[in-house]
Amino acid sequence: MSNPWTKKNPFLSMWLSGANSVLGSARGRAIAEGRRQMSTAMQRNTQQMMRFWTGGFGLTPTSAPTPARKRRKSSRK
Repeated sequence: MSNPWTKKNPFLSMWLSGANSVLGSARGRAIAEGRRQMSTAMQRNTQQMMRFWTGGFGLTPTSAPTPARKRRKSSRK
């Protein structure tokens, strides 16, 4: 006589597959959020270091002046 505890259960298999996909998606989202937060923290730390070493003159890479855009003249007749 076969042992009923060693038989495959298709419903348990489907449930575990679904749980695995949900947890995999949640893990991916958590890792992406952690990377975003790390990137933001690194940018802030770099800006603080630049401000410290330049004497607070505002010479950070992100504070460079942006060139003004030229307006195009519309040709209305």
